[in-house]
Amino acid sequence: MPRTFPREMANELHCPWNTEVGATIHPTAIIDDGAQIGEGTHVWHWVHVCAGARIGRNCSLGQNVFVGNKVVIGNNVKIQNNVSVYDDVVLEDDVFCGPSMVFTNVINPRSRVPRKDEYRRTLVRTGATLGANATIICGHAIGEFAFVGAGAVVTRDVSPYALVVGSPARQIGWMCQCGLRLSSAGSIRCACGSSYKVNDLSCVPI
Repeated sequence: MPRTFPREMANELHCPWNTEVGATIHPTAIIDDGAQIGEGTHVWHWVHVCAGARIGRNCSLGQNVFVGNKVVIGNNVKIQNNVSVYDDVVLEDDVFCGPSMVFTNVINPRSRVPRKDEYRRTLVRTGATLGANATIICGHAIGEFAFVGAGAVVTRDVSPYALVVGSPARQIGWMCQCGLRLSSAGSIRCACGSSYKVNDLSCVPI
């Protein structure tokens, strides 16, 4: 049976961390001493969370997830099976990481050349989706509510609300906060009721 695992939380993402109640941790998971995990978070089979990691409230870490020491994860983040979140990756609130998607933290790795002092930061903004088997090359920012399609390889910053696909990833449209694709330019009302002003360069909620 999973166990409850209380941890004191920091407030880097300005979230109301609750130190009184804990997360649910599967017995096969390894949680290093010092890791900070928020209320209501579920950590499943064969997960490893390193000592310096900070994980927010109501997150889900699927089977075989790894979370490095220099990682900050916000609230309500869902990380699906077989994802490694390496040092210098920051995931803001409501981020979705699809199964087996990949983060990197070194731009030019060589087995024989140590480069731990050359990690490049990756920032995934609030509400973004990273599809299954996508790869995020380090040193870039994924804008809020952006949508990276399955299998895409991101080699540059992604604009807020942008839909990107392919290798290297290219933008093919815009996405609503609800996850539906927006169909045209100008003033747009999504089927969910949200409204946006869209042009070739940006998508802005109204």
